[in-house]
Amino acid sequence: MKGITTFLWFDTAAEEAAKFYVSTFKDSRITKIARFGDAGPRPKGMVMTVDFEIQGQKFVALNGGPEYHFTPAVSLLVNCESQQEVDELWEKLLPGGKEMACGWINDKYGLSWQLTPTALLAMIADPNPAKSQAAMRAMLTMKKLDLAVIKTAYDRAK
Repeated sequence: MKGITTFLWFDTAAEEAAKFYVSTFKDSRITKIARFGDAGPRPKGMVMTVDFEIQGQKFVALNGGPEYHFTPAVSLLVNCESQQEVDELWEKLLPGGKEMACGWINDKYGLSWQLTPTALLAMIADPNPAKSQAAMRAMLTMKKLDLAVIKTAYDRAK
């Protein structure tokens, strides 16, 4: 098998989290569930791994135990094509989680997501430093990103 698959370690919520993620994103599905057997180390029959895809990206969720937890040091960036997409995903991912700066959400499972309009990425990559920095400064004041406000700041810069 070639490629890179994102592997997510949960204590006991692998299946619940995978079902949540595939219900949140279009074109997503669970592809396989494996259970622990007699060899353990968790109870026989408990979900061990859940393979799933979000818009073609492969993931495996593991019920590995309480030893490890997610941190914002690793996050999943979602390229959003519109403010509406940012708003919809924000509303789906936030319940039970936490708003963070610059368009990031720490969801109810502790996984960090960056809901980023593709237009913002283009603005902050603009070769005109005044325009790119204006967009960056506007973004840095926000939790959920407001593309209209960022674009206004960008457009006003010379």
